[in-house]
Amino acid sequence: MRIRRQGLGSLAVRFAVLVLGAALAALPWRAAEAQIGSARYSAIVMEARTGTILIDAGADEPRFPASLTKMMTLYMLFEALRDGRTQLNSRVVMSEEAASRPPSKLGIPPGGGLTVEQAILALVTKSANDVAAAVGEHIGGSEERFAQMMTMRARSLGMTQTRFRNASGLPDWEQVTTARDMATLGRRLFTDFPNRYHYFGTVHFAWGRAQIRNHNRMLGDYDGADGIKTGFINASGFNIVTSAQRDGVRLVGATFGGSSWVERDRHMGALLDQGFARMGIAPRAPSSVMAAAAPAPRRNTPAARPVAQNNQRLAPPAQAQRRPEQQVASAQNRQGQVAVPVRQTQTTATRPPPRPAARPAQRVEQGSAANGAQRQQTANATPRPAQR
Repeated sequence: MRIRRQGLGSLAVRFAVLVLGAALAALPWRAAEAQIGSARYSAIVMEARTGTILIDAGADEPRFPASLTKMMTLYMLFEALRDGRTQLNSRVVMSEEAASRPPSKLGIPPGGGLTVEQAILALVTKSANDVAAAVGEHIGGSEERFAQMMTMRARSLGMTQTRFRNASGLPDWEQVTTARDMATLGRRLFTDFPNRYHYFGTVHFAWGRAQIRNHNRMLGDYDGADGIKTGFINASGFNIVTSAQRDGVRLVGATFGGSSWVERDRHMGALLDQGFARMGIAPRAPSSVMAAAAPAPRRNTPAARPVAQNNQRLAPPAQAQRRPEQQVASAQNRQGQVAVPVRQTQTTATRPPPRPAARPAQRVEQGSAANGAQRQQTANATPRPAQR
């Protein structure tokens, strides 16, 4: 009888553990639902040809760029290629300093190296921090000098709120940007380097025996997406800049502050859907990943900036109009109904005529096995930095 009672007690304990585990398992998703609209959140969507802003939610609030920094590293590298200061087959040597960078990285030992083209692919897909530092040294002589060059070039592109301190986006409290600046950079990468932009559509990069998958899942999950870059550090959350084209219209969007890549991507898809709807582009059938509804923004989501089109006030949505000074634009999209606040005022921006452009083919590139001593495929997640 005593044995039986002990057995029943053990079952009760196991049942309690299972119930507690199920309750805890539900917490991460609840946290994710609350993330969009938090203090780290900001977003913007612009039309790529003219730069017309379609959606703006806290787009000028300071944020940490994380690996979105590598977009600027690549811009500088593309400029060096255009100006003849380096070649695609030029060798980028891995210094001891660059090799010491934490993951995500290729793990090339000091003294090893890779070609410039392999470096491009490693930055686009693996978001390799060691390669970013090596590229900075290759172009600027030192990563510190390269970061100064990045900041100066960013200013000339109109990225007035951005300051770089390294080439990779590894945590640094002085390295800041905004959603507007990152979307501007994404747009300039497409318009300034149309012959290089196809690299951002690379889905897999073969490095030695490893097949490295691009961290940007929007490439396969959102119809029309063909770049640009993802980022994450603890201080910023999950960030993304995405460019997508439908029916000859290209949009560039940026969002910061997701608590998971899934939530971030779903919200980015919702924003792009609304942007295409404003440009008169019919909605597309949702993918399996984008189909689930995204969490609605919190009430403390930053107020949206003025947005206009065709030198006229944008028509209100089909739903009931809220307040005269603010309307909520919502469109049926991959995630169901998702609302993003947008104020309406007049500007001189005009909608461009549709310009058909073929979507760049997604690439599968081959890297060299000789220089890869250590192959890692960890996610680009780094710990929060100690404040300087």
